[in-house]
Amino acid sequence: MRKAFSILTILLAWTSCATYYQSNLTFNEEFEKGDLDKALSTLRAHPSEAAGKKQFLWDVNNGLLLSLMGRYEESNEYFEKAFIFGEDYHINYLTEAGSYLTNPNFTAYKGEDHEHLMLLYFKALNYLKLGKTDDALVECRRLNIRLQQLTDRYASTNKYRKDAFINTLMGLIYDSDKDYNNAFIAYRNALDVYDDDYKRLFNMTAPDQLKYDLLRTAKLSGLDDEFERYKTQLGMGDYQYVPSDGGDLVFFWHNGLSPVKAEWGINFVITRRDNYIIFTNTDLGLTFPFNLGSYEEKDRRGLASLEVFRVAFPKYIERPVYFSNSRLTIEGKDQPLQLLEDVNKVAFKCLSERMTLELSKALVRVALKKVAEYEVKKEDRTLGSVLGIINALTEKADTRNWQTLPHSIYYSRVALKAGANQVTFTTSDSQGRDQKHDFTYQVQKGQTVFHTFSSLESSYPSYGYY
Repeated sequence: MRKAFSILTILLAWTSCATYYQSNLTFNEEFEKGDLDKALSTLRAHPSEAAGKKQFLWDVNNGLLLSLMGRYEESNEYFEKAFIFGEDYHINYLTEAGSYLTNPNFTAYKGEDHEHLMLLYFKALNYLKLGKTDDALVECRRLNIRLQQLTDRYASTNKYRKDAFINTLMGLIYDSDKDYNNAFIAYRNALDVYDDDYKRLFNMTAPDQLKYDLLRTAKLSGLDDEFERYKTQLGMGDYQYVPSDGGDLVFFWHNGLSPVKAEWGINFVITRRDNYIIFTNTDLGLTFPFNLGSYEEKDRRGLASLEVFRVAFPKYIERPVYFSNSRLTIEGKDQPLQLLEDVNKVAFKCLSERMTLELSKALVRVALKKVAEYEVKKEDRTLGSVLGIINALTEKADTRNWQTLPHSIYYSRVALKAGANQVTFTTSDSQGRDQKHDFTYQVQKGQTVFHTFSSLESSYPSYGYY
């Protein structure tokens, strides 16, 4: 008995109801305040995570922080590690089995679909800022493979299986390399995804800049029929391509921060029917039949004895953006930035698509715990009660995700003259208050310069809420 309570005490110390965000609160506060040096030191104060169950998150957080600090080569070393982790990831069936006796945090975090695309986005941008276009093209090909894998994995058109943002990025990379034919193809693919998947899934339409780039690269590729067809299709009959004497600035604005995962509990009522038990939550309209046929007699008796229990499940919480719009100003002319990717909506979509699978796994997990509790109670009611407390303590959702990503990504392309250019970037909040940032760009004729600006502010004041 004393041993049982010793075990319980250990588990009480080991088990915490804190979410992944809360368990890394110091790092998150420092990052959100823009204190990147402190955030990096705090992150690296836990080197054991570099090869543990949080390896992917360790690598991408290091990569993103270093990118924001302008340490692009170091950043890409970490992003490459994260990429290789995703390529080499295999299910560890021992830890997978262990997760059914504890919770999903027992397994290594493998990353969401969109997170694996985003790390290659940052990696490609790092190379573009370093002027290493050939290396950026390698990431472009990797992105193309990842997109194809995503499309092949999901047959349903109601799933996130195509990414317009990534196709646009590929177009921009080819475009900067003067490979206008491949750029046109990538822009065309992006337009198709915006018009179909993104409009239906995220209520997003193609940014105007994409349309201009599509027409320009069609003209530069000698695709005159396509050029005329898209002018008509896009309602841009007056568009004329005019060669520039200077270069271009492609400006990305990373606005706000991506959602964080929290935990919610769902109570299920158990009913029995023939060789099934039925898990039901009438408030959410959820019903899951559970076949008892494959279980041994003792397990079936244990499962059949269930009446009501709670299952922990992850949910996303949005961090609303603080700034509502932005613009670039050059030589007195304003040009707004347009939404390219709503990372927040993509994240919500990815999790919702897994809801049925996650709930099914959670139900099996809790059911197996209850079976063990039932069997122990038959031998020792006190020890069975202790096990019940342990089961309740270890019932947690997996709240891990890449939380330093932006909420949304905007962009614009502006023409620059050869030589020095003064550009002002202005962000505006919902009250119309502006923040201005001045930049100077040195551009050669025909050169494309890439720049990113990250606004880490969000509208939620309470860190503990997550």
